[in-house]
Order: sequence, then C-alpha cells, then structure tokens
Amino acid sequence: MEKAKGYTQKNHTIPTKRYCQTLELKDNPELIREYILLHSEAYHWPEIREGIRSVGILEMEIYFYNTTLFMIVETPLDFDWEVAFTKLAELPRQAEWEKYMSGFQETSCDDDLSKKWKKMERLFHLYE
Repeated sequence: MEKAKGYTQKNHTIPTKRYCQTLELKDNPELIREYILLHSEAYHWPEIREGIRSVGILEMEIYFYNTTLFMIVETPLDFDWEVAFTKLAELPRQAEWEKYMSGFQETSCDDDLSKKWKKMERLFHLYE
C-alpha cells in the first residue's frame, strides 16, 4: 500500500467530473480481509473492471477505514449515472459479482448497484 507516500491521481485528456460515495462493510475482520483481497490486482474479476470502463467510467478508486468504504468515480462531463449503471448491471457476471459482494456489505443483495453506495455531497474544496 502507498499510504505513507500518498496516491497519484490519473490525468485525463478531457474535462471530468467526480462522484464520491460511501458504503459500510460488515464488522468482521475476516470478511474485510477477503473483500480487500478480492479487489486486489491479483484476485479481481477482469470482466468487472472491463465493464466499468465500458460504460464510460475513466477511473474508480476505493479507500477504506475500518468498516467504511469511500469510492471516487471519475467520468467525462457528459456521463449519465443512471444510464451507465443500468447498462453496467446488465453486463455478464455483474449480477454475480454484486450478489457476492453483498455478503461483505451492510446492504441487501436486493439493492441495485446504483443504490448500494450512498452518494456524498461535497462540503469543502480549496476555493479559487
């Protein structure tokens, strides 16, 4: 992990917008370790990452602290969240992945992908 060094930000050649979301994991250290492992480069499901990119998402990062997850999604300015996540939900293996991940998350497996994560509103930035 790069925690001590910080994290580099991907540079895009087009203007982008950012979505920030949060989600709680079940308070179970073994489940949390497995959840982290399943999101690692070595154990990820390639179809899931390919699907995320195919709906127009430029970058997606997930950070965690204890049981709290924080996700940043970067997209082009014309990105439509509802359209993209409806399309994403229909891609191969996506439903299987979401159902599997629900076993780690404090959410119902009946929640659709666009409702599991709670969108956050920006409170502060370094105003120009």
